[in-house]
Amino acid sequence: MDKIKQILRGKGGAGFPLIIAITLSLVIIFTGISEYFRLMIIAQGVRDAVQAAVISTVVENYDDVYHGVREGYSGAYQPYAGDFEESLDYGDIYDRLDGILGLSYNSGYHEKRTPDGKLEFKAWNLNVDIRNAPFASGDHASDRFEADSTILLEVPVSFGGKLLPPMTIKVKTSAGYTPRF
Repeated sequence: MDKIKQILRGKGGAGFPLIIAITLSLVIIFTGISEYFRLMIIAQGVRDAVQAAVISTVVENYDDVYHGVREGYSGAYQPYAGDFEESLDYGDIYDRLDGILGLSYNSGYHEKRTPDGKLEFKAWNLNVDIRNAPFASGDHASDRFEADSTILLEVPVSFGGKLLPPMTIKVKTSAGYTPRF
C-alpha cells in the first residue's frame, strides 16, 4: 500500500498508467451497475403492467363476485336452471398489456422497440390461473377470488456487447378480489 502511495505521489509520471487503470475499472463497474438497474427497472415495469392487466380482468369479474356476496356467497357463480354455475370473465389481458406498455405483436412475441427499431424487450407465454372462491364458503381470506399469472420476459443486455446472453426471466404476479363490506 505504501508503494502505491509513493507511485501516485511521485513526480516522474509513473502513477499515470495506474490512474488510467483505476479510472477504467471504475467506469466498467459503474456501467455494469447501471445495466443491472436498467434490467431491474424493465422487469419491474413489466411486472407492474402485467399485474395491472390482470387486475383489470379481476375487476371485470366484480359483478359476478358481488352477486355471489349479495346472496351470501363469495364466488363468481350465477343461477342456472335451478342450480349455480361458475361465471368468469377472462378478458383480453394481452390487449391490455400491449396498451399499457405500448407493445406490438411480432412472430408470437409482444415486443417493445426503441424509435430506431432496436429491441428493448419482449414478452410471451402469458399464463393466468383464475381461482374462483368455493361455492358457499363464507367470508374466509383463504377462499377468495384470485388470479395468478406468469409471463416470460427477455431483455437484451447492452453491457459487454454480444458476450452476455439476454436476461430471460419468468415474471409472476397475483391479484385478488376483496369485498369492501
